[in-house]
Amino acid sequence: MGLLESVLHVAPVMPVVVIEDAKHAVSLARALVAGGIPAIEITLRTRAALDAVRAIANEVDGAIVGVGTVRKPQDLKDAEAAGARFAVSPGSTPDLIAAAKDSALPWLPGAGTASEAMTLSEHGFIFQKFFPAEAAGGAPALRSLHGPLPEIRFCATGGIGAHNARDYLATPNVACVGGSWLTPSRLVAAGEWGAIEALARAATLLRA
Repeated sequence: MGLLESVLHVAPVMPVVVIEDAKHAVSLARALVAGGIPAIEITLRTRAALDAVRAIANEVDGAIVGVGTVRKPQDLKDAEAAGARFAVSPGSTPDLIAAAKDSALPWLPGAGTASEAMTLSEHGFIFQKFFPAEAAGGAPALRSLHGPLPEIRFCATGGIGAHNARDYLATPNVACVGGSWLTPSRLVAAGEWGAIEALARAATLLRA
């Protein structure tokens, strides 16, 4: 089993985390790991993101930290230099596909249609992010894709929360779901790490 495959199967949920202040990164990651969620996607949407990745990679035992919102080849280089273990994109471009093939960092590209999924599969990317999941047809769309594209496995992200995650996780081609509900900004800002750990523990039961 490759690293990306193991990352997608280590827990039912991959938290999609926006870090505004890198000082929160280590405590946040420790809370998620303690709750049974070791794979953590830090989005490259803030200036603090790479510092947060670096801190988690260096200080949090058991964490498998990756980056999200990868949009250009330089993002892959910056993420790898910061200690990220994997990278996630909302979609793909020819330049990004080429860069990912040359990078040692496992890459999870985004697809929202059968054509996009097939194109990525032709390039060897059978693990993909289905995004934006709810807007792209939700769990029924994924079940429809499974018949003609049985080899592809998805991390479904976009509009998913505790209220609908089980439906996605019950589909045969979904390895995990991604979502931001495990790390609400108000809890992060307040340092409510116990509450985040509790949300993580609840998320581990979603596939049960």
